[in-house]
Amino acid sequence: MSVNYAAGLSPYADKGVCGLPEVFDSPEELKANVETLAQLIKESQCLVVHSGAGISTSTGIPDFRGPKGVWTMEEKGESPHFDTTFEDARPSLTHMALLGLQRAGYLKYLISQNVDGLHVRSGFPRDMLSELHGNMFVEECEKCGRQYVREKVIGVMGLKPTGRYCDVVRSRGLRACRGKLISTILDWEDALPDKDLNKAEDASRRADLALTLGTSLQIKPSGNLPLLTKRKGGKLAIVNLQTTKHHKHAQLLIHSYVDEVMKQLMELLGLDIPKWEGPTVCESANATSESTTDVKPPRPVTAKKKSIKDPIKEERKRDSTALTDDGEVKEEAVLVKREREDSPVEKSEEK
Repeated sequence: MSVNYAAGLSPYADKGVCGLPEVFDSPEELKANVETLAQLIKESQCLVVHSGAGISTSTGIPDFRGPKGVWTMEEKGESPHFDTTFEDARPSLTHMALLGLQRAGYLKYLISQNVDGLHVRSGFPRDMLSELHGNMFVEECEKCGRQYVREKVIGVMGLKPTGRYCDVVRSRGLRACRGKLISTILDWEDALPDKDLNKAEDASRRADLALTLGTSLQIKPSGNLPLLTKRKGGKLAIVNLQTTKHHKHAQLLIHSYVDEVMKQLMELLGLDIPKWEGPTVCESANATSESTTDVKPPRPVTAKKKSIKDPIKEERKRDSTALTDDGEVKEEAVLVKREREDSPVEKSEEK
């Protein structure tokens, strides 16, 4: 549960702006705005979605900075209310609608700040998904990089050992890897995973439409990724009940529950929302989803930490200008930096 997850984090004073008032579009405004969003998606060649905790609140998992969010209640000295566990939570209408958009060819990549594992358990292809802050159900071999998707939450955070070992057999039938398995959940001071962040940055640069769902966009670098799309001439659409950090950069603002927006959107696009038939894991967009078991087939080997010669990092060095938080151009700035290079990353943006 997100409350237990929050309690497991290291102490951290600056958790962002919490408890902002919620704003609701009128039914007429909502209808018109969703029609505009549908048209933007139809015209888009590369739609990238950025998801936050707001897409999971309807499943019973509280967000962090909403009126009843974990951090908001903490500031008031109160305990947050929750209705489910991570294992029992079922993907929301929005989770399944995103899967439908991907299968229909509209959604090219999904970037998530959530750790609840619902995108993966919905059957969304893992090769089209960056989980920037980790996944409560995934552990990774620190030696070979293989990942395992479990049926139960790992129960360990902060990239710490889980007590299990990698059982992948090496080539020519040699002994198993036996590397220590570690959690993929980040703590406040942990750097974002290179592979997921690199793919998220690349997708954001390629996108001509960035759609953010249920996130206040406060957390760096995750919350600044949509600005990469803007910088390349793309458009930004924001769906959130609270004012976000980048509201003034959006071509379209929708203030409503995300599930209602996605329901109307799918109807306008003439798409069915896939039915959830239990936890599934799909490694590739070209593969068939499978029901989860205790240990899923491992994910392909992830790259080790990039050296200074990493071409993506070299590209960032050559990039002489970038948008700052307020959209201004600043010389020799880099929009997205690792935690270890800048200020600590709050990894728990609206989980």
